[in-house]
Amino acid sequence: MEKYFKKEGRYSYYESGEGTPIVVLHGLMGGLSNFDAVASYFSEKGYKIVIPDLPIYTQNILKTNVKAFAKYVKDFITFKGFDRVILLGNSLGGHIALYHTKMYPEKVAGLVLTGSSGLYESAMGDSYPKRGDYEYIRKKAEAVFYDPAMATPELVDEVYATVNDRIKLIKTLTIAKSAIRHNMAKDLPKMHVQTCLIWGKNDGVTPPNVAEEFNELLPNATLYWIDKCGHAAMMEHPEEFNRLLEDWLTHTHLKAH
Repeated sequence: MEKYFKKEGRYSYYESGEGTPIVVLHGLMGGLSNFDAVASYFSEKGYKIVIPDLPIYTQNILKTNVKAFAKYVKDFITFKGFDRVILLGNSLGGHIALYHTKMYPEKVAGLVLTGSSGLYESAMGDSYPKRGDYEYIRKKAEAVFYDPAMATPELVDEVYATVNDRIKLIKTLTIAKSAIRHNMAKDLPKMHVQTCLIWGKNDGVTPPNVAEEFNELLPNATLYWIDKCGHAAMMEHPEEFNRLLEDWLTHTHLKAH
């Protein structure tokens, strides 16, 4: 992934492939590598995959909220010179993608949400502030997945380091409160963008009923399920995730050109 990583001005991002741009937004504890399989597959299929490193822990505390991150994404899309993009977001990244679409609908050709926040926020940092308890953090990380083995020691270490960093912890809680404030339920019926929902049937963070609510409220949504799958479908079942996304892109005429 390193060779595709770029740093230009205030932006750090991964980029590969040529063609229709898909801008991928990671979650609160999610790194860019969570989307390795998506990036390698679709960059070979006529898409330009771009994954900005969202400044979740580096922005001023007053700009540590869903709305400010949506504006950051808009500025990034402008910086890259894209006219319209397909936005793909997981967890908090999905929420930012939704808010961006609400604010700048003319910039979004299609929306892909997986385990997105925006309707149901009890997952967002509610019980993270148990600092120092490694075993607790490990269990929290394992609960994100259907298969607890997906929570590798490296991933657990990363989450543990984050919640034990006072500034990062404060920002995590600030974002959690912002996510609750920016609930999207009233906005969704007015958002007519073609939307793909890919959800783990065993998602304990944003449970299946959340996906069903998104599907009901969004006028042009298609919902796909992945069985034996938790909150990060693109990591746990990458091949199935890519197959469903490709199927949706083809059916909605958003396929590469």
